[in-house]
Amino acid sequence: MARADIPVIDQVSEPYWAAARQGRLLIAKCRPCGRVHHYPRPFCPHCWSDDVHPVQASGTGILYTYSTVYVNDLTPFSERLPYVAAIVELPEGPRLMTAIEGVEPERLRVGMPVTAIFRPVDETDPDSPYLTIFTPREDS
Repeated sequence: MARADIPVIDQVSEPYWAAARQGRLLIAKCRPCGRVHHYPRPFCPHCWSDDVHPVQASGTGILYTYSTVYVNDLTPFSERLPYVAAIVELPEGPRLMTAIEGVEPERLRVGMPVTAIFRPVDETDPDSPYLTIFTPREDS
């Protein structure tokens, strides 16, 4: 059975996964309407144009909402309990579903500044895709 935490990388999402491996966060920008969005897709969710291209995001944001997960029976998530599932709002506009690491869940607060960090999904696989996760900024 395939691992539930390994993303499917396709032609549209490949530049985003490659950038994450390099420690960069990409979002998509629509040339006709100028708006940005995330997750990677071959069209703009605002105007439906297929003229979208990746642009680098700041890699910072604020914690928009979160939930501490105490129960999850799926491997490998069950081995990481508790963990924090979150939505982070980027200054560029999009909100990303992600995880928050590097802080005790009790110390989190909505609106707290966070920074993107990148790590492999599977530490034992040198070809593993890298995840974009967030951690509180040092100044928070």
